[in-house]
Amino acid sequence: MQTFTTSGVCAKTIDFKIEEGIVKSVKFNGGCAGNAIGLSALVEGMKVEDVVTRLQGTECGKRPTSCPDQLSKALKEFIK
Repeated sequence: MQTFTTSGVCAKTIDFKIEEGIVKSVKFNGGCAGNAIGLSALVEGMKVEDVVTRLQGTECGKRPTSCPDQLSKALKEFIK
């Protein structure tokens, strides 16, 4: 399990597990519970690269980032 510390969003950290390039689990710690659970359910089972492509650059209101964007940053760090 990896932990990523977020920046600029309500969730404080994101815990995630990757196996053989596939997202196995994601848990947002803090933030909007319903959105976090829904986002986690949608990306679990997807290829890491596909999740990054779909989520990077997503904004939240006037914020230049969002929980989906922060997840993409976490996964990009993981694959480096």
